[in-house]
Amino acid sequence: MKLGLGSGSTAEAFIELLGACVRGGLKLLCVPTSERTAEMARSLGIALGCLDDLAPLDLAVDGADEADPDFNLIKGGGGALLREKIVATAAKRMIVVADGSKFVSRLGRFPLPVEVLEFGRATTAARIAGAVAALGLPRYAHRPAQEGRARFTGPTTAM
Repeated sequence: MKLGLGSGSTAEAFIELLGACVRGGLKLLCVPTSERTAEMARSLGIALGCLDDLAPLDLAVDGADEADPDFNLIKGGGGALLREKIVATAAKRMIVVADGSKFVSRLGRFPLPVEVLEFGRATTAARIAGAVAALGLPRYAHRPAQEGRARFTGPTTAM
């Protein structure tokens, strides 16, 4: 099986369990969504590969950042959001795992980031600013995330 491995605390709990299954003989080849996930998987004996070599993946498993009573959810509040979305899109199916700490009465506990590649950054920033203004939301904050990428954060609680 070709499996995408998510990032964050809930995904790490899944990866711990997966490591035990691999030690028991389960055969997998996995694509991690972050360097932290890759390090953890390697330490547990989980074989890793490159997305470009393995796509399409059979399944991706990742954790939710928030889930409401109707099971609407937010994914992508952490530092690996772009990689998480790429891996999820490359998978035929996706499972999102959440523990009790992720359930909220209303989505929007934290500002939701949007990650943008350097290519087309100004054009994309202008589109984001237009969408924010059209919704009547406060102006977004901009900060560099990593080389070649920028992150725009706006308040989801106002939505």
